[in-house]
Amino acid sequence: MTVAGSLYGLAYGDALGAPAEFKNMAEIAAMYGPGGPRELAEPVARVTDDTQMAIAFAEALISAPSVTPAGLEPAIRAAYVAWWASEDNNRAPGMTCLTACEALDAGLPWAEAAVAGSKGCGANMRATPAGLMPGLTAGQRSGAAQLQAAMTHGHPTGLAASELTAFAVRYLLDGVTPAALPGALREHAESQRRVYHGDWLGDLWQRPGSSTPEDYIARGWDECLHALDVLDTALRYPDRDADPCLATGAGWIAEEALATGLYCFLLYPDEPVAALSRAAASSGDSDSIACLAGAFAGAVHGMDGWPAHWREVIEYEPALGRIAAAFA
Repeated sequence: MTVAGSLYGLAYGDALGAPAEFKNMAEIAAMYGPGGPRELAEPVARVTDDTQMAIAFAEALISAPSVTPAGLEPAIRAAYVAWWASEDNNRAPGMTCLTACEALDAGLPWAEAAVAGSKGCGANMRATPAGLMPGLTAGQRSGAAQLQAAMTHGHPTGLAASELTAFAVRYLLDGVTPAALPGALREHAESQRRVYHGDWLGDLWQRPGSSTPEDYIARGWDECLHALDVLDTALRYPDRDADPCLATGAGWIAEEALATGLYCFLLYPDEPVAALSRAAASSGDSDSIACLAGAFAGAVHGMDGWPAHWREVIEYEPALGRIAAAFA
């Protein structure tokens, strides 16, 4: 049930963190007390575009005839456009996703639809399904994670952070311990630093300041490696009581969302609800940070790590259950 635990953990974190987004720490403490939120809203715990787009990407992976560039791109396009056009797309989504999806709906080639300079956390908040889907090669997992990001966010750091999010989930599912996870992610980033997946990304690299595909993607990996440096420093001096955004970043951009989501998870590797509470009680992009922390914690603890009644109140439960069964 670890696949389900990760997918539901993403949604639980999203729902727990959403009410705290755009609030400072004093306001959050006034709402929930110093410990942060610990219970989902009832009768329905509403999620944000983070979970909506993760579901869209997961459904694209499931419906695609093959996890290849030709098979997956049309499926992602259809899923993202359906999200964009949905009446439920009313959760304050980011302008990058809205702009790119409108261009995808108009039929533009995806590399033209992508917002070239954006590395917002919308690139990697939805990448978890690439880590959850079984049976993929490393190349397929990397390509799928990067493509789903690149179709809206054209900055190389969004691509690299999305791949690291997917592999973080995959490593945990495969038995890497939480303590060993930062080192495993660093090793992966270093090994991929100048690997440009041209079969997946085409000419996306042709942006100002990039003389070669390898230079383009290296810029993204270097920023992610710096974020891992910041994470390592924070973990040497962990503070469970402080705003995690002060340690690893506010999470509005992709590499900071990854680092702060990891930090909150690793502050409480054996207490998944506490990890979500810490992530939600943060001064930055609380819902995105908490959804990533929940995906990581759920990959370790499975559904047993979450209160059983949360499944009864989380929004989109039928879709989450269907995807979890397909990936299991």
